[in-house]
Amino acid sequence: MVGRCVSALALLLLISALAAAQDRPRIYLGASSKTLGYSPLWVGVKRGFFEQQGLDVQLILLRGVPMTLQALAASSLQIGSGGPEPYIEASERGLDFAIAGGIINGMAQVIIAGKNYKSIEELRGATFGAASLTSATVTALKEALRQKGLEYPRDYKILIVAGGSAANLTAMQSGQINATTVAVPLNHAAEELGFATLGRVLDAVPNFQSATIVVRRSWAERNRALMVRFMRGLVLAYRWLHDQREAAVEFLAKEMQLKPAHAAKGLGILHAKPALAHRRRAQYRRHET
Repeated sequence: MVGRCVSALALLLLISALAAAQDRPRIYLGASSKTLGYSPLWVGVKRGFFEQQGLDVQLILLRGVPMTLQALAASSLQIGSGGPEPYIEASERGLDFAIAGGIINGMAQVIIAGKNYKSIEELRGATFGAASLTSATVTALKEALRQKGLEYPRDYKILIVAGGSAANLTAMQSGQINATTVAVPLNHAAEELGFATLGRVLDAVPNFQSATIVVRRSWAERNRALMVRFMRGLVLAYRWLHDQREAAVEFLAKEMQLKPAHAAKGLGILHAKPALAHRRRAQYRRHET
C-alpha cells in the first residue's frame, strides 16, 4: 500500500513538472561566439535565471554573426546576438531587425602577432585572421590599424577564419595568418604560446558597442511580455557575475574552458560593475604595458 502511494506521488510530481515545463514558452537564442564576453548568455541558461522568469531558453552556438543573422531572419531563432553592424546593414535592406540590448559594451579584443613582430607598424604586409569582413571587431581593428598608418587592403590582408578567437589561435600556430585579435582573456593564453601582444583595440576605439542582443521587431512586438522577461533574466545573470565573483570564476573556468586565473582577469575587465569598469580597464592597460 505504501509502495503504491509513493508511486502515485512520484507520478503526480512528474506530471506537475511536465506541466510546468509546458507552461514555459520556449525561446531559441543564438550565440555567435562562446567567449568570456558572451558568458551572461550561458549564465542565464545554466544558472537558471531565464527559468526563474518562466522561460525555456534554448541556447544555440552558431559560430559567427552571418550564421546567426541568417537563422534569425529565417525565424529559426527568436533572439540573436553579435556585433551590431551586420544587423544594421540587414535592416537597411528591409529586414525588421531591432537591437534590444547590449552584451559586450566595449571592445574586448587584443591584437596579437607572431613573436617576431614588435609593434603594430611592423604588421605592414601581414595577413590577419577574422571571422568575417563586416563584423564589429574588424571595423574596430581597421580603425586601430589606421591610427598606426596601416590602411586596408593596401597594407595588409584579412583571411576569413571561422570559429572565433580559439580558431584564430590555431591558424596562428599553423602559420596561416600572421596576426589576429583575440578576446580577453585569451591574450594570456596566446602569450603562453609565444605570441606577442601588440595593442588593445579599446585604446584606439574606446567607445564601441561590440556585441548586442537582436530580435525581429515583428516578433518582439507580438511577444513584448516574453521579451521583458528575457531581458530581466539577462540582467540577473549580469548581477550574479558582478556579485558572486568566486562562484562566477569557477563557473566560467569550467564552461569556457579557461584557466581560473585567466577567467578571473577577464571577468574583472569585461563584467566589472559600471562604476569600476573604466578604472579596471585603465589599470589593466597600465599593468600590461
